[in-house]
Amino acid sequence: MPTAVAYYRVSTQRQGRSGLGIDAQRAAVARFAETEGIAVCHEFTEVETGKGSDALDRRPQLAAALAQARQAKCPVIVAKLDRLSRDVAFIAGLMVQRVPLIVAELGADADPFMLHLYAALAEKERRLISERTKAALASRKMTGTKLGNPINYAQAAAKGRQISVQTADRFAETVLPVIDSIRRSGITSLRGVATALNNRGVRTARNGRWQVPNVRNLLARTSA
Repeated sequence: MPTAVAYYRVSTQRQGRSGLGIDAQRAAVARFAETEGIAVCHEFTEVETGKGSDALDRRPQLAAALAQARQAKCPVIVAKLDRLSRDVAFIAGLMVQRVPLIVAELGADADPFMLHLYAALAEKERRLISERTKAALASRKMTGTKLGNPINYAQAAAKGRQISVQTADRFAETVLPVIDSIRRSGITSLRGVATALNNRGVRTARNGRWQVPNVRNLLARTSA
């Protein structure tokens, strides 16, 4: 039976928009692998944004997945193309790695040209949305509409704290199902959970390795 490496990614900033969490990605890849008769030999999980020219440098788990696939001479499977990137240049950079990439939602027959095409369409859509937004703001400015929200520094600071709390809550909601799965397997201590998260390739909110305090704080947040 052919093998493959699975790669899952969620972004704390775009999790709500994507609607595709780690467990959902794992289920999608599992269904695809079963249909195609592929055995998933390794899994890598990342919590990181996909934007920026240095995106691959900030995604060590993707780099590790590519290295593992290269060593095993097998492809990397993702649930959706945006779990890799919507950026054409980034996708092109991945092709240079000479590791076959399979996107479950596109099917096993999607070749590199199709991946480039879908990425180009997504990139163009994102650019058009940005251009329409800028045009609308420019039009409002020309008509004398006051842009922005004239709030004071105290309100701005409070809003910033609120956003930070919401971001931390979204991250906790993303990781909690993974922790629940670890606990159901019989690992219940904080140190054991931290070790299991690290072994699964899950990173902390600041892209670090899990320690006991990280697990304790996250569980305290979700139980509050």
